[in-house]
Amino acid sequence: MDWSFVHKTWEKWASTSVGSSGEPLKAALLINYDPTGPSRLLSTIAEREGMKADPVDLTEFVDFVKLNKLQTDCFFIGKNQYIVTTIHENWFCARCLNTVKAAGEGAIVMQTKAFLLVALYDGSIGPASRAMASADQLAWQLSRRNL
Repeated sequence: MDWSFVHKTWEKWASTSVGSSGEPLKAALLINYDPTGPSRLLSTIAEREGMKADPVDLTEFVDFVKLNKLQTDCFFIGKNQYIVTTIHENWFCARCLNTVKAAGEGAIVMQTKAFLLVALYDGSIGPASRAMASADQLAWQLSRRNL
C-alpha cells in the first residue's frame, strides 16, 4: 500500500472538501477495509477530518457493511443513527434519523478496493449532490491506484 500517496491525496482533497464554510462535507473518514478479512480484526481509521472517531466504535458500522445489512438495519456513526436510502454497486447513501437540523443530515459511503470512504454532510438534495461529487472525486483518485 502506498501510504504516502493516500495521505497526500487525502490532505489535498480534504482541504477543499471538508469544513464548515462552503465546503460540501462537514466530516469524512477513510477506513481501511478488507471484506475478505476476519471480523475479529479491527478496521483502522486511515484518515479523518471534521470528527472524532474510534476504531472500536466503528466496528459495528464495518460489520454492517461487510454483512451487507444495507436493506435491513440502521447504522451509527458517532451518536447519529442512519437509514440507507439508496444502494448502488460500490456506494450507498443514508439519512440521519435523529438529527435536530431542519434540513437534515446525510451520509455517503463509497467502497474502493482497500477503503470505505464515509462522507457526512448537512442538508438535503443540493448539498447531497455536492457531497456525492466530492466523495466520488476522492474514490476515483484512490481507485486509479487500485486502492
